[in-house]
Amino acid sequence: MTDMRKVIVPKSDQLNADDLIGGTMTIKITGVDIKGGQEQPVSIHFEGDNGKPYKACKSMCRVMVSAWGPDSSKYIGRSMTLYRDPKVKWGGMEVGGIRISHMSDIDSDMTMALTVTRANKKAYTVKPLVAEKSYADQIREAATVDDLVAVWSSIPRSEQKNYLAAKDARKAELTSAPAAAAEPSSGTEL
Repeated sequence: MTDMRKVIVPKSDQLNADDLIGGTMTIKITGVDIKGGQEQPVSIHFEGDNGKPYKACKSMCRVMVSAWGPDSSKYIGRSMTLYRDPKVKWGGMEVGGIRISHMSDIDSDMTMALTVTRANKKAYTVKPLVAEKSYADQIREAATVDDLVAVWSSIPRSEQKNYLAAKDARKAELTSAPAAAAEPSSGTEL
């Protein structure tokens, strides 16, 4: 094990800013739950979330509504890049928070005024995301076992557990097909 991010993952039921200390994360949305009357009423589920949805703050919800409209059912299948902003304050102290830097399904940079404090607004810009195919899509689209091996080896080891079932299902499909693809010649085990 050489990836230190594995040992700094906070224990929580949601994606946290500390989960993004090692870098950004591009997610593909699989569902949105809205439960009124809660501190964090919006839970955004995404591929590989392991039951830890992104619970967007009001400012980031405003960004999503500005970009994609108010109907959250239309967010499914769309993607966005999340990053950790260390300047986010809570209780007057900088604790860090999750922000959106890029979003799919927008044509150009989008700048809007977001509330920083009651009397202060600040310009916030989101850039278009040219979405790459998700790992799940790449696994589903693998045409041969060798293709599947290539996709699997491109997935960071820390994320492979999230796609294990999809990989195993696709491997079974490929090896049971009438013209089953040859086992991988690279020696890499799936």
